[in-house]
Amino acid sequence: MWGFAPRMVPHIVARKGVGGALRWFAANMPRYLTTLHVLGPVRTHLAALVVSLHNGCIYCAFGHGYALELLYLRDRDRLFPLDARTLRGWLGLEPRELADRMREVLHDAGMHAETLWVDQTLAVLRGQHPVDAAEVRLAHLVAMVSEMNSIATTAGVEPDEAQNPVNKDGALRQRHAALRGAV
Repeated sequence: MWGFAPRMVPHIVARKGVGGALRWFAANMPRYLTTLHVLGPVRTHLAALVVSLHNGCIYCAFGHGYALELLYLRDRDRLFPLDARTLRGWLGLEPRELADRMREVLHDAGMHAETLWVDQTLAVLRGQHPVDAAEVRLAHLVAMVSEMNSIATTAGVEPDEAQNPVNKDGALRQRHAALRGAV
């Protein structure tokens, strides 16, 4: 799906058992893929990044942050202002500080409308109930990513690659690496 075998999968199986892992994937992945399509990959990965940073999970934060970087480079032909390799320093931030930093990044990226998405994600993390279809999708994403965060953090899973099909674009990944290397 993303052009690599995620390091996370064996840990999901270890936590849930084979049958439980299969049921979990069957219950969550189709809905996640629909969310990617309906909300779009940028909003989906942005929300997953915020959830993962809030929950202290470097594995998921990197995977979604790197996906966001690649999508931004592909769509805007320039680097995203946040380098996923620096996200360890964002783990454990208070929600207000996380929101402020994400707003600054999105402002620098010219993605002003997405700041509302950060706020909405943090509101769902605080327990706010969804009021429309998009927020229902967001609430599912928050629950799903939070469960992944728990498994990855407990197992100490280290980052691997971008958690999006854009990861299959080897030329884009090489261009991204070259541009990041020049910064």
